[in-house]
Amino acid sequence: MEPLTWTGALGTILNPVFTFAVLGLILSVAGYVLLNTFENAQTAFGVTANRASGPNSEYVLKFIFPIAAFTILLCAVYLLTGILAPYGTAGIIGELGVRLLPVWIALVVTFYLSITYKRKLGLYGKLFDSPIGMIGFAIVMFWVFTAVFVAMDLIITHDPLGQVSGMKNKVPGTPLRGAEDGDYAHYLLGGDNLARDVFSRVVKGSQVVLVIAPAATLFAFMVGITLGLPAGYFGGKLDTIISFVANLVLAFPVILLFFLLVTPEIRAAGIPIPGTEYIWKVPTIMASILFLFPLVFLVVLFDSRYFTQPAKRNLYVGLTVLIGGYIYLGMAWNADPLGIISIDDGVLIVFVAVVFVNSPTVFRIVRGLVLDIKTRDYVAAGQTRGEGPWYIMLWEILPNARGPLIVDFCLRIGYTTILLGTLGFFGLGLSSESPDWGTTINSGRRLLSVFPHPAIVPALALMSLVLGLNLLADGLREESLKD
Repeated sequence: MEPLTWTGALGTILNPVFTFAVLGLILSVAGYVLLNTFENAQTAFGVTANRASGPNSEYVLKFIFPIAAFTILLCAVYLLTGILAPYGTAGIIGELGVRLLPVWIALVVTFYLSITYKRKLGLYGKLFDSPIGMIGFAIVMFWVFTAVFVAMDLIITHDPLGQVSGMKNKVPGTPLRGAEDGDYAHYLLGGDNLARDVFSRVVKGSQVVLVIAPAATLFAFMVGITLGLPAGYFGGKLDTIISFVANLVLAFPVILLFFLLVTPEIRAAGIPIPGTEYIWKVPTIMASILFLFPLVFLVVLFDSRYFTQPAKRNLYVGLTVLIGGYIYLGMAWNADPLGIISIDDGVLIVFVAVVFVNSPTVFRIVRGLVLDIKTRDYVAAGQTRGEGPWYIMLWEILPNARGPLIVDFCLRIGYTTILLGTLGFFGLGLSSESPDWGTTINSGRRLLSVFPHPAIVPALALMSLVLGLNLLADGLREESLKD
């Protein structure tokens, strides 16, 4: 079996065209910058430039957009030729496109349905009026669909933890040594220092990141909202006490607090139960407290909404307590009687650390929004109608604060992704064999000057996800201001 090149046999035709396309795009963007600089100079000297329909707009439409579209089309050709061409003909890029084919299909379907029905989808639909938001959404959903299809075993080429003799630090496209029937024939993105497939570890790592980061951020929002709403609405001693505790947590540098919470010494520390050998460990103590907040939030949410409809209220509250309590026992206490819900100790402490560190910041944001919104006329109207304080907080104030909270949620997932990568890089929290991106970067950095691919690939994956989340947040902010 021959090694794969990046572009395969088609590269002799496509590579020169792609090179000229990229060069043309760079020159056209440089020309746009120069033209814009010239117009700014004219304005500075008192010459008025019509920016709405002047040469700037025409230049973009005539040069930059066509060249950019042609370059993107060539990238798609690189990725999709592997579907039609025989194996190996399209090179590494083509084979990556084939492996990720379910992701491309899911993205096309998602965008088609979203754009078709965007006027019926509220703020989500308005996101597709923002080019920046659409780009960010595409990048984020690429990794989301990748994680989903990895769970369905449709993308991975090799066992992310499996080691193959003779594949240590092999360059991208190296044939699998001793391949048997049913084995994928190549390491598409090379092997790491333990002879593991880099491509499989990176796509598997997306699962780790996209499970911990959004879920932990969601729990942090539940804590912050549950405490921030009454603190801002009622004020007084309650506000003073909760704000003081939040300020104590915020007084620590974030990364230092993370390191402190996930160190082995903290994980092993705890409170001994008198008369037994059982130790109530710190992660369990924190999880048992923090994981109660989503349950409390949902119970109060349904109770306040259906207070005048006892049958519905009892049904929703009962289901919440039953299902939420079951999930709570499994997540916080590892006491699921059916053994379905369980969290590894390493994942639990990272999860709890993210919730604990992010909750005070969310609390401050929610509190500030409530202090502003509670002075609005519709809140006073609700109070006049005799609506309860929790109904007003959860069903009048909170929906009108959704814009800033959604934007902050996206940004906070990005920050959490970086923190998870940092913890993995320093070998804290998750297992040393975990395919999360931080751990993978750390294992590949030792030979970075000789074999850069084991570290560069997960670093680019981490960067792209954070970039996508930031662009998505920008698009949501832009559209929420119009809402």
